[in-house]
Amino acid sequence: MRNRPAAPGPLNYRDAGVDIDAGNELVRRIRPLARATRRAGVLADVGGFGGLFGIDVARYPEPVLVAAADGVGTKLRLALELDRHDTIGIDLVAMCVNDVVAQGGEPLFFLDYFATGALSLPQAEAVIAGIANACERCGCALLGGETAEMPGRYARGEYDLAGFAVGIVNRDRIIDGAAIRPGDRIIGIASDGPHANGYSLIRKIIERGGHRLSQPFGAATLGEVLLKPTRLYAKPILALLSKSRVRGLAHITGGGLGENLARVLPRGCGARIDRAGWALPEIFHWLQREGDIETAEMYRAFNCGVGLCAVTAREDAEGAVDILRRAGETAFVIGEITRGGGVALS
Repeated sequence: MRNRPAAPGPLNYRDAGVDIDAGNELVRRIRPLARATRRAGVLADVGGFGGLFGIDVARYPEPVLVAAADGVGTKLRLALELDRHDTIGIDLVAMCVNDVVAQGGEPLFFLDYFATGALSLPQAEAVIAGIANACERCGCALLGGETAEMPGRYARGEYDLAGFAVGIVNRDRIIDGAAIRPGDRIIGIASDGPHANGYSLIRKIIERGGHRLSQPFGAATLGEVLLKPTRLYAKPILALLSKSRVRGLAHITGGGLGENLARVLPRGCGARIDRAGWALPEIFHWLQREGDIETAEMYRAFNCGVGLCAVTAREDAEGAVDILRRAGETAFVIGEITRGGGVALS
């Protein structure tokens, strides 16, 4: 009689690659991080089936919710290569919250989705600490999120991120570009580098040129410069909206100045941008030189030093620039609204 192989022992979820205890420990660790972002309206701590948030209808009698979802693209590959995870969460919040404020919304709360093959507590905690830090700086509550372990879906040590932000604006205060008129001025607000767009091209430039993320770049390294997080514009823009008449706002992400500014222009209006209106940061000079990239492609792939644009009436532009500068931003008039259509960069 043929011997039968010994029966294997009983399986549990950890044998399949999912550690429930580690997930519970992560929730315990991030609970105080989320509490630090608590603001008026939050009705429950992290850990429930869903986040609860109450709307102040006295302050917002005609409330309109503004929602945005985004990720960080292949900038995440650089964070993984450098094993630096404390700032990528800032990018995640900024990419969502900057979209919310671009329509006049006050950010209320944020939720994240963190997916990995096998949960590393130090790595996940660093990412979520960055998310909480950015939320606190935006006045936005970290209301909840999801951590998913998916063995076989991601290589060891890898993860992916998605974020979701919800804001609020009174119906009569929505910024949608409808009030924009020819002769209005375009104000550029400086970026902190490529932010979280164009990184597939950046990685191709690095690969083709044989560059190292550890090589010097000014007073830092190339990796440190490229990993600098997306700038958080929420509080300065809300300060501007409370003190000045703003007719349009554009978050400059994929597609650059031309495509993103065009999204807020009403029919019959175009824009003329003067590239001499600001100094191109050195990282963009380096990328263009090392990648032999044509100028038109540079301004389509990257923000080229302008992370957000505001459109105001000509007589309001100087005051708006002053408000932004007093809020800690570098701002400058970079163009004007024209008749016709399209966005011309000269």
